[in-house]
Amino acid sequence: MVSLSTWFRYIAHKIEYSVSLSWKDYQRGQISNREAGDAIWKNLLQGRLTYLHWNKGEEMTPTTGAQGGTLLVRKIPAADPTRVFVGDVVVLKDPQKSDNYLVRRLAATEGYEMVSKDEKDEPFVLEKDECWVLADNENIKPKQEANDSRTFGPVPMTDIVGRVIYCLRTAVDHGPVQNSHFSMREDSPVLEVELDVDEMAKNHKA
Repeated sequence: MVSLSTWFRYIAHKIEYSVSLSWKDYQRGQISNREAGDAIWKNLLQGRLTYLHWNKGEEMTPTTGAQGGTLLVRKIPAADPTRVFVGDVVVLKDPQKSDNYLVRRLAATEGYEMVSKDEKDEPFVLEKDECWVLADNENIKPKQEANDSRTFGPVPMTDIVGRVIYCLRTAVDHGPVQNSHFSMREDSPVLEVELDVDEMAKNHKA
């Protein structure tokens, strides 16, 4: 049973998400002043903070299964260094295929100096709103198979749409995803309220 304090934390997250989403739509000119208030209430009462995402491929093994995994993803309406952190597993738009999404681990954010193991590569600093993402699987060839920032370079933080908080690899192999300490603490009430393993198993494709 979910405790009262967890519910309070969860509702606080819902309010923050609803306000952030409505503000984003307002800034884009998609809704008016009057519509913003209605949108906040609608998101607060009806919306969920998570969605299910199917991930295939070996790039994120062992975090996700080698045959793929059903992921519970917390929505991020506007990603920046105050909402996602180094160490988080994130869902982002594929820089090379606009209609595709990748799951990778956030390895660095703006201000980090990137130094390559290859001496031919010049060091550089990530610019404002840029980030560096990497595959978890250390057994694949970095530049040929990982399909991460070692191939396509830095990506805009705004391309991040969510953080993976739970993974179902098989019906008997599932659990929370290891993210940064801060994110795991922030996501715990969301996980407690919205996690439905049976629903994830029904949507599992393996």
